Parts: sequence; C-alpha cells; structure tokens
Amino acid sequence: MSAPRTELKNTGYEIFIGILSVISIVNLVLVYAFVKDPGLQQILNVMNALFSAIFLGDFLYRIFTAPSASAYFFRHFGWADLLASLPFPQAKILRTFRLVRVTRLLREVGPRAVWSTITRDRANSALLVLLLLGILVLQFGSLLILRLEQYAPGANITSASDALWYTIVTISTVGYGDQYPVTDAGRLAGTMVIVTGVGIFGTFTGYLANLFLAPRRKEAASDTAPPE
Repeated sequence: MSAPRTELKNTGYEIFIGILSVISIVNLVLVYAFVKDPGLQQILNVMNALFSAIFLGDFLYRIFTAPSASAYFFRHFGWADLLASLPFPQAKILRTFRLVRVTRLLREVGPRAVWSTITRDRANSALLVLLLLGILVLQFGSLLILRLEQYAPGANITSASDALWYTIVTISTVGYGDQYPVTDAGRLAGTMVIVTGVGIFGTFTGYLANLFLAPRRKEAASDTAPPE
C-alpha cells in the first residue's frame, strides 16, 4: 500500500523551506534598509529571483501531492504559498505563512522527534544542508567579496555581477580565473568559498552515486541470495 499523499512534507524538507523563508524575509528588510546601495540591491534581486523559483517549485510539489488540492489551496495557505513565490516585494511578507507551517510541525512532533527524524534520514538531510549552505555562500559570499574588492586598487571585481559571477564560478570549482580578489581579505573570503564549494560538490556527487548505485546493489544482493 502506498503512503498517503499530503501537502505537509518530511521534517527536514519543511525546516529547509522554513529557513529559506526566513532568509528571504531578512533580504526584504535589507532591501529597504540599504536602498541607496545599488550593488547590494542587485545581488538581493538575483537571490529573490532564485527564492521565487524555489518557492514556486515548492508550491507545485505540494499541490500535486496533496490529498485535496482545493483543501491545500484554500484552507492550508496554498494561495499564500503561490503569491509568496511571485518576485514582488509586496508578496514576500506572505512567506511568513511557511514559518507558521514549520512552527506547527515542530510543536506537533517535538524537538527530540525532529532530531531523530533528521539523523535517521541522513542522506537527504545532508543534501538539504548542502543546498542551504550553497545558497548562503552564494548570497553572503557575493556581498562580502563585493564589499572587500569593489574599491580596492587594481580590483577586477567592481560590480555586483562580477561578485556573483566570481562566487558562482568558485563555488562550482570551475575557476575560470577571469575574476579574482586582489586584497588579502578578499583572498581569505575566496578561500572559504573554495573550501565550501569542494565540500558541497564532493558530497553531492557522492549522494548521486549512492542514489543510482543503491538499487543495483539491492538487485545484486537479491540475485545472489540462496533460495529458501
């Protein structure tokens, strides 16, 4: 018998979406607090587009797997999830409804059960942690690199697009070398991005390998098992 379909997903996933909602709300505050900083505004706009895409995918995932699409949409804040996925500042405040969902989940199952669930499903939990870490490094790494390098003598990372490009290339371990930090502080920040990128993609590669090889291992084990 298949598991019942529900719009409330596993604990690790709900916490992941909840943390992303908190970050997006913090970004909304930063947008209004530093309205005269064009570099910060551009980076936060890019991150908002990324968050909007993730939240739209989350909405589609929930509505297609909900026991009742209409009940999820009208009674369980599905409409708020949809509006919150739109890339408009006025709609971002609706992402607080996602925090309500996470808070309700944590209150229902309890902190001890949450920790037990996360540690039991270590592979998926590790993947979500890595995705979250990658998003955090992309945003705050770009902001930090731009702040350290933008006005340095001889700098080639002088705009928000330069900082985003450098962080993406570095965290993906591609390393074109067309953008690079020239200050000691910038190189230290770049080193942290490199180390994080190696850890993220190394673990992600291992996760994919385990995902595709595990069924074959089970089939091989069942083929070699002695008949009863």
